[in-house]
Amino acid sequence: MTNEQDIEPIPMPGTDGRWVTTRFVDMNDMRHDMHVNIVTFQPGGVIPFAETHVMEHGLYVLEGKAVYRLNQDWVEVEAGDFMWLRAFCPQACYAGGPDRFRYLLYKDVNRHMKLTLNAPR
Repeated sequence: MTNEQDIEPIPMPGTDGRWVTTRFVDMNDMRHDMHVNIVTFQPGGVIPFAETHVMEHGLYVLEGKAVYRLNQDWVEVEAGDFMWLRAFCPQACYAGGPDRFRYLLYKDVNRHMKLTLNAPR
């Protein structure tokens, strides 16, 4: 059993530690086909770009409030809300505060074929 208190959160680059991820499963460990994290934003923390993923994934809001970009819409979310995002859904987040915003994140890993770019002939 693992407790989040025993894991050092990983700051996301360029966010001054206002967006961190606590990873419970090593996504490079091929014994696992899922990725479980707690994502934490301090007030004012953002995902500063529209990101997408190749897999569907779920987010369950543990605490706080934020606005979350889903496709082209910004949706207010708070503790107790659940979001299921389709593959390639553009997303971003702004945690306006006054408290931290946290969610449990699940997504697939190690299930997808490697994609390569074919050079033009």
